[in-house]
Amino acid sequence: MKIIVCVKQVVDTAAKIKVKDGQVDAEGSPRVMNPYDEFAVEEARRIKEKRPDSHIAVLSLGPESFKDVLKTGLAMGADRAVHLLDSAFEGLDNLGVAKALAKAIGKMEYDLVLCGRQAVDDDMAQVGPALAVLLGIPCVSVITKLDLSEDGTQATVTRQIEGGSETLEGPLPLLLTCQKGLNVPKLPSLKGIMAAKKKQVEVMTAQDIGFDPATDGQKKVRQIDFTLPPKRGAVRMLEGSPEEAAKELVRILREEEKII
Repeated sequence: MKIIVCVKQVVDTAAKIKVKDGQVDAEGSPRVMNPYDEFAVEEARRIKEKRPDSHIAVLSLGPESFKDVLKTGLAMGADRAVHLLDSAFEGLDNLGVAKALAKAIGKMEYDLVLCGRQAVDDDMAQVGPALAVLLGIPCVSVITKLDLSEDGTQATVTRQIEGGSETLEGPLPLLLTCQKGLNVPKLPSLKGIMAAKKKQVEVMTAQDIGFDPATDGQKKVRQIDFTLPPKRGAVRMLEGSPEEAAKELVRILREEEKII
């Protein structure tokens, strides 16, 4: 089975975020693999564990620093790493990213494409489903369980829905977006890290994949401005009996906060 996992590098969720001139200033902040993508890589590794003849390729689009996240994917068990690196990819919106990934994947063999449910930096959750449409394959999002048939041609997946879950069946090729609950990602072993250092990250440019910035790179969505949420005010304790405190709370909400 041939599996492609799309991964992204994001600012560490524990890092302090700054906003400068309406844009996120992450210079010097630690960066990690998108946490939801870790579930996708781990699921691919588990499939290969059961099916040793499987092949895992990790694919990412981004600047030079994204090679680190691809190396992490190799250390977690991937066999191949492909980096889409070109100035033509700079500033793409989610649709543009999906188009570039689709063109790259179109030059690769695959039975299963795995993505994280969303990237924790923009929380759009758009690239995975858009990629499936562009590839012309079915998509199931936010999955929490995956079972493959013995011959590897059918998949049974469980996904979250409002108030519960549902189970779906379908043929491969298939794109799935992964989330917490699907598995518990293993940290790369020392052996895996050392092996990853010896593996090369393949670089593909816009020309290599047939990506035309004039048409494929046109933006549909533009991010205009970012602002931090307002700082929380000091805690205000209400004194007196419960009845007195309740009356004072209602007065504050009505007259001062203008909520009711």
